[in-house]
Amino acid sequence: MTRVMIFGTFDIIHAGHMHLFKTARAAGDELIVVVARDKNVKKIKGRPSFHTERQRQNTLRHINLIDKAVLGDKQNVCAAVYKYKPDVIVLGYDQKNFVAYLKQELTRYPFPTKIIRAKAYKPKSYKTQKIKQRLERLV
Repeated sequence: MTRVMIFGTFDIIHAGHMHLFKTARAAGDELIVVVARDKNVKKIKGRPSFHTERQRQNTLRHINLIDKAVLGDKQNVCAAVYKYKPDVIVLGYDQKNFVAYLKQELTRYPFPTKIIRAKAYKPKSYKTQKIKQRLERLV
């Protein structure tokens, strides 16, 4: 069985996320999604997420492509990798945070993990920040 893992905020689920879930699911038999903690979202993005970490986790649990949605660690983004030992990690096309750290950490542990970069799916339309901006203009 091939275990696949992805990471993200997943604040407003859209077609780009669904493309990522399908890409990740196609890479293996089990898909684990690691949801960014509120504290880390604010630190990385400079603003809080619209939904709380628990709300985002619960939403992901209802998507049938996903086997498990877990909260990331508040201190170490690689904690879920160490715990679940995925065979494959799929990164979003625009995911840049902690990628170098992840690659470095993977060289230090005895389990082999392949990293795949997903292709973008209509990035001019399906990007959470762009969707939020369009919604704010409507209000």
